[in-house]
Amino acid sequence: MADVTYPCYWLKKDQSGGWYWIYYAKNGEEIARSSESYVKYDDCLHAVRLVQNSSDHQVFFSK
Repeated sequence: MADVTYPCYWLKKDQSGGWYWIYYAKNGEEIARSSESYVKYDDCLHAVRLVQNSSDHQVFFSK
């Protein structure tokens, strides 16, 4: 098994067998987690890719 390097996404299974992802920061701390679990591994991986590809999207805030 390869050594884990941070930052990274981990895909894991929950107790009901669904897939979810966790994003870990450079210091190894969890900073984001999927809000749902996915039946298929490929769907979970697709969700990670959506998050990765949104890095240049605008950020809005409320006053």
